[in-house]
Amino acid sequence: MGSSQSNDSETVARDSDVFAGIPSTRIPLKIYQEPDVYAAELQRIFYGPTWNYVGLEAEVPNEGDFRRTFIGEREVLMVRKAGGSVSVIENRCAHRGSQICQAQFGNTGSSLTCPYHQWTYDFDGKLLGMPYRRGIKGKGGMPADFDMAAHSLTSLRTTLLNGVIFASFHPDPPSFADYLGDKMMHYFTRVFDGRPLRLVGYQRQVIDCNWKLQMENLKDPYHAGILHLFLVSFGYFRLDQKSACYVDDSKGHSVLMTERGSEEGNEDTGGVNIADPDFTLSDQTLVQPRKEFPDDVTLAIQTLFPTLIIQAQTNTLATRYVIPKGPRSHELVWTFFGYEDDDEGMTTARLRQANLMGAAGYVTLDDAEALEFSQQGLEGAAEDATAVLEIGGKGAESNDHLVTESLIRGFYIRYRDIMGFERVT
Repeated sequence: MGSSQSNDSETVARDSDVFAGIPSTRIPLKIYQEPDVYAAELQRIFYGPTWNYVGLEAEVPNEGDFRRTFIGEREVLMVRKAGGSVSVIENRCAHRGSQICQAQFGNTGSSLTCPYHQWTYDFDGKLLGMPYRRGIKGKGGMPADFDMAAHSLTSLRTTLLNGVIFASFHPDPPSFADYLGDKMMHYFTRVFDGRPLRLVGYQRQVIDCNWKLQMENLKDPYHAGILHLFLVSFGYFRLDQKSACYVDDSKGHSVLMTERGSEEGNEDTGGVNIADPDFTLSDQTLVQPRKEFPDDVTLAIQTLFPTLIIQAQTNTLATRYVIPKGPRSHELVWTFFGYEDDDEGMTTARLRQANLMGAAGYVTLDDAEALEFSQQGLEGAAEDATAVLEIGGKGAESNDHLVTESLIRGFYIRYRDIMGFERVT
């Protein structure tokens, strides 16, 4: 069945190339709507040779602890094994396909047991046993040639780097170091530097738009200095600050960053109206960050293909993980964290500044509404309708400024490559 689905998706990508003849500065609006394109994305991207974020090691501290999440539309479990290592297995019983764990988090003791017929597995997915395997009084049960080893849970390839777990359904994904590349590894380890992590909290939200629109949004600094008036008003993010953005060689990963205060004395809002100058906060500590990194960067957003965002906004550290829910919806899971050696003041700052981000954040509440406007606007568009990506030029290069859509153009270069669509410069 899995092979048939994979072949079908390859046929869709080869014979229904929605990008055929379309340059890198255009995106066909049909890719946000068509079920066939979405089905091919699941097979070629999420279940293909990519590394997908699963969670933080700190979320499963004890043997038997699990976290339930998704890669594409397949449920997986991140489980802490005896000896301290972590496995990632599909949350689907090999018997009749039942969900094994229903809670988002928990501890399952020393094994995993399906609630339907109590088939039991170890934490690598190996089938350990089942009720009535030999029947009762010599009647019923499994046939003599039933092979226990052939009925394990699907086990994913996993990699752990500085407390972060990634997994892949592909049997032979690239090494994680090669997948990130040197430039992206540098910024990944800026945040995940090897210090033990401490969980701060979670938020989850469902946004009714295609998953790619969410990833575009985090690669789009152009909107951030326009839509998010809170950021502009309090200097958290301005396009006239000292800034830069980088793409990796594959073009799918990127990072953008700014330095708060670097615009002072040479402000240029680019004609954007900012909030009333009398607009103030009753609690000014919300906009008074503590320096914690050796550089002067105060905002860094890294996006890793296909669906991970790593956010370092002043003292707010979080992963944002995008889970597709059909062509027109996705779930966004926020995991806020700090470091085990944080003092009480830093933990308080992280909690306070978390009000900037998240489902109801002063800043990111804007994004959810704008993204749903985008999905609503493109519905029913003409068959050949396209979006325009020409801010900052036509290439997908790194820049020493953020008035650009180069990171989005890069994302779609990587997208076309892995989907088997035509790349047109």
